[in-house]
Amino acid sequence: MSLQVSDKLQGLRGDIFGGMTAAVVALPLSLAFGVASGLGAIEGLYSAVVVGMLAALLGGSKTQISGPTAPLSVAMAVVFVDYADGELSKALAIVAMAGVIQVLLGALRLGTFVAYTPYAVVSGFTSAVGLIIIIVQVLPFFGTEVALGGAIKSLREWPDAVANVDPSALTLGLITLAVCIFWPGRLQRFLPPSVAALIIGTLVGVLWLSEAPTIGEVPTGLPDLMVPELSFGDLGSALPAAVTIALLGSINSLLTARVADSLTRQNHDPSRELMGAGVANVVVAFIGGVPGAGATSCTVANVKAGGRSRVSGVLCATILAALVLGLGRYVDSIPHAVLAGILIKIGFNIIDWRYLAHIHRVPRENVVVLALTLVLSIVSDLVIAVAVGLVMAALTGARQVERLELDKVISTPLLDMTFLADPEADDDAFDLDDDDPFAARVGLLSLRGSFTSASSTRLFKTINHDMAEHEVVIFDFTDTVHVDDSAALAIGQLADTAHDADTQCIVLGMSGMTDTSVYALNVLREIPEENFVENLDEARVVARRLLDD
Repeated sequence: MSLQVSDKLQGLRGDIFGGMTAAVVALPLSLAFGVASGLGAIEGLYSAVVVGMLAALLGGSKTQISGPTAPLSVAMAVVFVDYADGELSKALAIVAMAGVIQVLLGALRLGTFVAYTPYAVVSGFTSAVGLIIIIVQVLPFFGTEVALGGAIKSLREWPDAVANVDPSALTLGLITLAVCIFWPGRLQRFLPPSVAALIIGTLVGVLWLSEAPTIGEVPTGLPDLMVPELSFGDLGSALPAAVTIALLGSINSLLTARVADSLTRQNHDPSRELMGAGVANVVVAFIGGVPGAGATSCTVANVKAGGRSRVSGVLCATILAALVLGLGRYVDSIPHAVLAGILIKIGFNIIDWRYLAHIHRVPRENVVVLALTLVLSIVSDLVIAVAVGLVMAALTGARQVERLELDKVISTPLLDMTFLADPEADDDAFDLDDDDPFAARVGLLSLRGSFTSASSTRLFKTINHDMAEHEVVIFDFTDTVHVDDSAALAIGQLADTAHDADTQCIVLGMSGMTDTSVYALNVLREIPEENFVENLDEARVVARRLLDD
């Protein structure tokens, strides 16, 4: 009994340390991501509190810490400017729609499928987010206001920012960036680099370089209730943006939950995680906050400090809520250049350097998908980039599946002398082609494995070519596992073509196809019933009969 009490106390101690550590890491990141989203620093903290609390209570991971993240803050900035035309109520309506979509994904138990997004798309998007953060934050790093409108708009403002650089802001940005990079490893256990950079940069700004632009006055206390509004006419343009935010948030949360599982050896519930994150994003839309998801850095900090239950996530959100209620008078002194320095370091870390370092070994199709997603994210917007990336990944994936499936089509010519000759029958029972000892009037086409729409077109072309070389063709379905509608119709088209060309067909092993589309669509209806057999010996008898006729 005393041992159980001791274990519980030890677990509670770990959760307390984990929650406190995660809150320390989340504070500067929430402020920075709030600014990056275009909504404001305090809105980032509101999101950290609401999303963190609800995801901890309702989510599918016991140790994940949720809040605003880099991908979603950048996506929110794009939605706010390009899809909501700068109208906050419309942008928040898109966030609420995204939350509802996440809830539906979880309710339909599609959480596992969201994680199937090809890594080339995830890597391209992730690297693009890192580059966009760096490009956008260069302006406040030099003392200029952030240019709303994405990376291209910011790039156009770079020459003016360099020509009119604010020495105080640039100095603060460099100091902050240096602290983030060179903060001693032995001190990181007690104070994360981002927190140290925030404290040091702000103190230097307050005590020495006070001319640098600061966040300015921010509200404190509870957030005001917002009412998301979206007209019916705007629904068509808003839906793609909402789907993209939902997918990004879902992928972000599920990948972070996997990281937590690998560290704790626990298993998360992906569908429940999506429902919890979706509810949190719906609620956050009504307080004007930034959409959130699983925050990897905060989650790792929580687990490494001992967090093992939902208590740590609840405690983290509670600490941040207490800070929100009385933090305003301190937050307004934080220089924009300090947050820019922190974000630039975060952007650099977000870029998928590990994957890019091995890009020369990656299949060409995956490189194309990655490059297309990355470039479109920067020159267009994240919504279009993800959509195009998914379509391209599906197409390139289909090509790879096509090659694999066609490799399972085995065409075997059956020599008359070995297949048709019957040693137990009289010599005159069946006439072999004595003029050609290597004649193969019968061909065996074995379809092994699965066949889908990916290979249906080439399947027809490949088999049709082989069928033309024989008078009788045996379709062998003995080792066929799955045939979808497209492949089944292609097989039916082959049977119809053979019928028109007076090529006789035999179907082998059809009894195992009752659960496939070949049976359901009755695509082999032109083949006489007596030509359906269950083994090769029966097929030999039918072939001899067909050739005798």
